[in-house]
Amino acid sequence: MHTLLIINGSAYGLDATYNAVRLAANLAKRDGEQVTVFLMGDGVTVAMKGQKTPDGYYKLDRMLAPVLRSGRVLCCGTCMDARGITDEMLVTGATRSTMAELGDTTLAADKVLVF
Repeated sequence: MHTLLIINGSAYGLDATYNAVRLAANLAKRDGEQVTVFLMGDGVTVAMKGQKTPDGYYKLDRMLAPVLRSGRVLCCGTCMDARGITDEMLVTGATRSTMAELGDTTLAADKVLVF
C-alpha cells in the first residue's frame, strides 16, 4: 500500500501540520506500507534541519526520521526557492522535487491525504 501525504502548513503554528507528520511517521513504521510526504508552500519548512524549539517542544525535522528510513520526503522546489530554502538546509534524505513528480506520485499512490 502506498500513501501520499501532501502537507501545506508551516512547521509550527498549525496542529494539522504536526498531526500530519505524526500520522506519516506512524504509517511508515507499518509493514508493507510505503509512505511519501510531499511538502508544499510553507510546509517545506518542516524538512529544515537544525530546528531550534523551546525545551519540551516537538521537533518536526526529527519526527520525519521514520518516513526517511522507509519512504520519501519530497519538497516543492518552487516553494523552497520562494522561501530562500536551499537543498543544504534540508534534513538528510529530504529532496527537492517538482510538480511533475508530485503528479506521478499522486497517480501511483493508493491513498492521498492533504493537510
